[in-house]
Formats: sequence, structure tokens, C-alpha cells
Amino acid sequence: MAEMGIYEAMRTLRAVRRLRPDPIPDDVLRRVMEAATWAPTGGNRQPWRIVLVKDRAKKQRLGELYTRSWKAYVGHYHAAIPSTVPAEVRERTLRTLKAGDYLAAHFGETPAVAVFCFNPNHMAITDSAQKRPSVVGGGSVYTAVENLLLACRAEGLGCVLTTLLCESEPEVRELLAIPDPWYTAAAVPIGYPVGRGHGPLIREPVEKLVFLDSWNNRL
Repeated sequence: MAEMGIYEAMRTLRAVRRLRPDPIPDDVLRRVMEAATWAPTGGNRQPWRIVLVKDRAKKQRLGELYTRSWKAYVGHYHAAIPSTVPAEVRERTLRTLKAGDYLAAHFGETPAVAVFCFNPNHMAITDSAQKRPSVVGGGSVYTAVENLLLACRAEGLGCVLTTLLCESEPEVRELLAIPDPWYTAAAVPIGYPVGRGHGPLIREPVEKLVFLDSWNNRL
């Protein structure tokens, strides 16, 4: 079993979109699935399930649905890049979009896709009455997603959290025989990276993201 310090795993957990079609050993996949089960959830209800898709025809169909949404998304993203951004930032953004193009073109060749599902009847969605989009329910799903991502990192697997397939939820539910009242929250393509894969991240500093006691009182 792979061993890696948790801080090192978090510090280097890149979104890897270029994945090889090489098969993943079943024992490795089982370990990363088990890691997902250790995640905390509201009331320890674990209101999530994974449909682990390895069937070639089903992956191909998921790829078609993903590509449909990606093509619509990426055009808007290109248009939204400000002309005033520094050249380095622009190049980095374009590299990310190019990697996204690769994922869309090869989605069906990914060795495994973990489709995360959720049951809202098993969630305490405490922000449902607020006059804004509800997010609390995701706190009992995306913890499991992150555990899986970190486990993939420890195993040397590439992975990326995607949500575009949620736009095609009816088709995905039919394809994977997902019953009521279960719905989709994310899809994580998993495979060995093309090239380096994971590495140091580029993120905003803690001084910008964390406040002490009140908003804008920088930590």
C-alpha cells in the first residue's frame, strides 16, 4: 500500500486531466474506494454512493455527454479571459483549457470513472430556507470525493473532480440505472497520468483567504 504524508498529498494534488488508458489493478481501485468511505458526513449517514464505471460502452457514452457540455463551457471560458491579464496567467489558463480538451476527447478511454451520487432524504440541509443557492448538502458528499482524490494521489493515480455530467443527469441516471431518490454530484475520471501528473500547486496565500474574528481582518 502506498504511503505519503497527508500534507505532501494535499500540497501536490493537482487536477490531472491527461490520463493513460492503462488498466488499474483492482486492489488499488478498492483502496481508493475504501478511502472515500472514511469521510465524515452529517450524522454519519453517508448519504452518498459511487457507481464505479469500467464498462467500455458506458464510459464512451459518458464521454459523449461530457464532451457536449465541455464544448459549450469552454467557448464561454475562452471569451471570458480578460485581455488585461498578465501573459503568464493567460498562458496557464490556456494550458488548463487544453488539458480539458484532452480529457473531453479521451474521456471514454479513462480506465475508471467514479460517479458520486447522493440521496437528499438522508441529509440535514440546514441552509435550504436561505435566499441563496443551497450548498450544505454537499458537505456530506464532497468530503468523500476529497478522500478519494487524496487516495488516488497517494497511489500515483491521476484524477480530477468534474461536475459537467450533472448537466446530463437524466441520461446518466438512465445509463447507470441510478434509482430514485439518488442524484449525481460529481464524476471523477481516474487513471495513471500522461507525463508528470501531480506536482506543486498554484493557490492564493492563506493571508488572502483567511480572516481573524471579522471579515477583512487578515490573519
